[in-house]
This record gives sequence, structure tokens and C-alpha cells, in this order.
Amino acid sequence: MENIKTIHIGSFIQKRVSESNIRITRICNFFDCGEKEINQIYMSPALNSDYLLKWCKLLDYDFFRLYSQHLILYSPPAPFKHPYVSKVKKSALPQFRKSIYTKEIIYFILKLIETNKKTKSQIIDDYKIPKTTLYKWIAKYKNSEDS
Repeated sequence: MENIKTIHIGSFIQKRVSESNIRITRICNFFDCGEKEINQIYMSPALNSDYLLKWCKLLDYDFFRLYSQHLILYSPPAPFKHPYVSKVKKSALPQFRKSIYTKEIIYFILKLIETNKKTKSQIIDDYKIPKTTLYKWIAKYKNSEDS
């Protein structure tokens, strides 16, 4: 997994285009623009979400997941909530659990431990992964490597 601490979406799109072997003429027709505009997109560090959604559909790749994984790894921890105060703010927006980890995230974390780049306690502190979750990953994925 690539470093997603800083996301330059244009370069990720360009990599996916080259992997997919999609011709520039098809891309230009899809977006109703010229090759010059497509090359400008490759240089763009950010894109409009509607435009990014079109790229996801064209290239059959979820570019939004790059941002989700970034949030999982690099967002600040939730503020401390007093256990006796239960003011739950309701929202009309859909609620997502932050603790949904993809296999790429799990392998990234386990590789940090395996290569001694970070200790288990550093990972728990830095990424706010619960201790029990980390140890379950280690047990589960170590057993799957052995087989």
C-alpha cells in the first residue's frame, strides 16, 4: 500500500489509467474534453467530488477509499467524553463507524510491526487501534501466513 498521508489524487488517477490500459480517446469522449484537460487532471492534487465519482466509474476503482483510509490512519482521536454525561448529537447524515479497517490497512499495520518500524504500543498510540483488535489481527493473519 502506498503512503496516503498526502493524497495527490491526479497521480493516483494517472496510475490507474495506465494500469487499466484505457485509451485517451475513450477518456476524452467520456468527459467530453480534450487531452490537454485530462493531463491537467493528472497534475491536480484535488478534484471536485462529482468529477472524482465519474473517474471511479470509468476506471472501476474507488478513489474515495483513499480518503477513508487516510481518515482511519491519520484523523485525530475522538475527544474525551465524560462517562456520566450522555449528550448524543443526532444527525440527519448517515453515520459510519471509524473502526472499519480494510485488509490493506491491516496489512500495512502488521508490516510496520514485522519490519520493526513501530512497536505494538506505538501503533496503538499513533493510530488509536484498540489493543484487543491489534492482537486479534496478529493472531488471525499470522495463522493465515503459516498455511
